[in-house]
Amino acid sequence: MPGGDRKAYPLRVDPALWAAVERCAAADLRSVNAQVECLIREALKARGVRLANPKPRKRGRPPKEKSDE
Repeated sequence: MPGGDRKAYPLRVDPALWAAVERCAAADLRSVNAQVECLIREALKARGVRLANPKPRKRGRPPKEKSDE
């Protein structure tokens, strides 16, 4: 499973708040999940909480396997 090292957490959110997050995510060309994570990181940074930079995730197609023909 891609991103298996991430913590899954069910979250109940007010529908109006969720709609606002969806609009922000669309404006930033992010998924809602990525937007929520970004907003949490920004809020923690504003409070002076230091976090390690996230590891970049591999994107795109996996490399093609070479055939032994």
